[in-house]
Amino acid sequence: MFVYIVRRMLLMIPILIGVNIITFSLFFLVNTPDDMARVHLGNKHVTTDAVQNWKHQHGYDKPLFYNAQLQSEDKLTNTIFFQKSLKLFFFDFGFSDAGRDIGYDISQRMWPSLAIAIPSLLIGLLLNISFALMMIFFRYSYLDTAGVIVAVMMMSISGLFYIIGGQYLIAKTLLLAPISGYVPGWHVGKFLILPVLIGVISGIGMGLRWYRTLFLEEINKEYVRTARSKGLKESVVLFKHILKNAMIPILTGVVALLPLLFLGSLLTESFFGIPGLGSYTIDAIQQQDFAIVRSMVFLGSFLYIVGLLLTDISYTMVDPRVRFN
Repeated sequence: MFVYIVRRMLLMIPILIGVNIITFSLFFLVNTPDDMARVHLGNKHVTTDAVQNWKHQHGYDKPLFYNAQLQSEDKLTNTIFFQKSLKLFFFDFGFSDAGRDIGYDISQRMWPSLAIAIPSLLIGLLLNISFALMMIFFRYSYLDTAGVIVAVMMMSISGLFYIIGGQYLIAKTLLLAPISGYVPGWHVGKFLILPVLIGVISGIGMGLRWYRTLFLEEINKEYVRTARSKGLKESVVLFKHILKNAMIPILTGVVALLPLLFLGSLLTESFFGIPGLGSYTIDAIQQQDFAIVRSMVFLGSFLYIVGLLLTDISYTMVDPRVRFN
């Protein structure tokens, strides 16, 4: 197990380097350093000297990948890519193009994102699994058919509709929660109720279909028929055998959401005025702040890889047959 973990951690390095190269290339394929300078300085009446001065102050006056004017290793090290990306591997995010400390911003903004994402994930996971097990218990009945129809209908509705509809119905009409905003402290709960509720409801359709499919695959396997032949109740078979054996694909699906837990939801945070990492990323894209965009992409990639590693390790806890060399 130890050798496996070390090997996987070493594989993270080339993956993260590749992600950095792709992100860097795509960003500068669309925006040149001159374009970034004009956006930050204001597009009107910007002189060439002002653009060059801004690029020099922010380290964008060097070649992107290769500096042919220098000698030996300086050709690679004295470039925008090397000087802007290498420090990310030490979690030194540096400063944004507007001069803000990115590491400090992340440490402050991650808590609102987690406050929305964790309850949404846990409540949604509990409801989806419970409803899916209930549909399996009454499988091929009218209740099961109605559940599938409702799930497909909910999947077909855009997440934006849930946000706007929830704000109109719950916040504006019923006045049960603020329509948007965020205030740190003891009163933060009232600002989180509506985003969490909408996050749970919008994910029920897809979650219900996913877990129902998993449980249907398990219910006709040999160990289930053996359990029934021993006289076990159907509820015991569902919760003790089927649910346990379906944990590996469940864990695999949950780990894909790990970066979203930390990085937040772009739409939800933007519409509800939540100062989380999702809205932080949206603002950086609109302002063409490459330092923030690069940092958030790197952080998301790192969290996803770590999540995959933790998932592999957790497999041994739910399935003793899984072993790693």
